[in-house]
Amino acid sequence: MLLDPADQARDLDCGRFTLRRLDPDADLGLLHAWMNDPEVARFWELAKPRPEIAAYLRAQAGNGWCAPSLGLLDEVPMSYWELYDPHREGLAEHYPAQPGDVGLHLLIGPGSARGRGLGAPLLRAVTDWQFAQDRRVRRIVAEPDVRNLASIRVFERAGFTRRGELDLPGKRAAFMIRDTC
Repeated sequence: MLLDPADQARDLDCGRFTLRRLDPDADLGLLHAWMNDPEVARFWELAKPRPEIAAYLRAQAGNGWCAPSLGLLDEVPMSYWELYDPHREGLAEHYPAQPGDVGLHLLIGPGSARGRGLGAPLLRAVTDWQFAQDRRVRRIVAEPDVRNLASIRVFERAGFTRRGELDLPGKRAAFMIRDTC
């Protein structure tokens, strides 16, 4: 049910966007740098040494309910994506989950890619791919930190609707949903 990013590419106004499966070993240096960027660390809370980031990435890639992916714009890595099953990840315990829900986390990696208006079109492309790949997917849900106003605005511009707030372990989150309709 989760997006297989193996062959996902699309020409967007901002450039050629490609989504590929994360390689936890080959992509470790990149993700370690991104996770330790203070702007990212503030919300992802994964500013950790390389071995801990490596363990996190391997767990995400191997757990069976998450599809971690790297986003490239004009062949340059610039985003990290996690599409996941909210029932198996534990998020479904915090909202009225429905069959066909898919969860999504997004990280725009390098500072040079942030603040350029890239998030919404990329988010729309990835969610469109997810809906097109599996007709059982009815909604895509996200839970950015309520303090991350820029992220919430990006989700809204990409077609998500804010449906309240959730008290999650470690954060208060804006609960965002994009429906197939």
